[in-house]
Amino acid sequence: MIKTGEQHIASLRDGREIYLDGELVDDVTTHPAFRGAVASIGRMFDFQSAPENRELMTFETETGTRANRIWELPGSYDALVNRRRGLEAWTELHAGFMGRAPDHVASCIAGMYMGVEVFEAYNKDRAKALADYYRYARDNDLYLTYVIINPQADRSKSAAEQADPFLSAGVVSRDAEGLTIRGAKMLATGGIMANEVFVTCIQPLQPGDEKYAVSFAVPMNTKGLKVLSRKSYEAASPSVFDNPLSSRSR
Repeated sequence: MIKTGEQHIASLRDGREIYLDGELVDDVTTHPAFRGAVASIGRMFDFQSAPENRELMTFETETGTRANRIWELPGSYDALVNRRRGLEAWTELHAGFMGRAPDHVASCIAGMYMGVEVFEAYNKDRAKALADYYRYARDNDLYLTYVIINPQADRSKSAAEQADPFLSAGVVSRDAEGLTIRGAKMLATGGIMANEVFVTCIQPLQPGDEKYAVSFAVPMNTKGLKVLSRKSYEAASPSVFDNPLSSRSR
């Protein structure tokens, strides 16, 4: 699937819970704090779906469908160059000022999948989950963000040693339906405009932190998921003349 800007913007009207300054945002696509950035992302999807950009921005998958080059797994120098050209063209649309644009986490997932044999050596089921998610996100042209940092607290203590052991997101229980997660993660840059969030941990863990050693992805409108937005650069920069970049970004 190759989404248009209109399709992506429509996908953001999904009932997600976004809070800004303590208030629930009804529609991120029209709210003055986010609408300019949403429109900028929409232009990126319009660019990728334009017929004249087909070869620049997309590649043919193993099933014969087309996907954005952000999901390409280059196996040669030429393929690597073609992927770079596509990402470069996308970046030029926002002058590099759109933090964590759709190519960022897609590249992370694609890179992990290129090393899937590492996962297979540890757990074949987890390796299959990674492969399945890569193809799912690629084939549905998803915009992903991720959260990889625990909330700021007592830095002399591990996540498990904090006053609230679920200050940081961790596993409460596991059953036939999956995992129950409680807690928070930080820095979901671009999450307001993303389709799904990849939750994982980049910080070192230690014995006793096992419940925090979890990675999963969920849609942004998942029941129980709440996003607390930092202040909007866009809302503080309403003039395109005075603030030509931040008024279009965040």
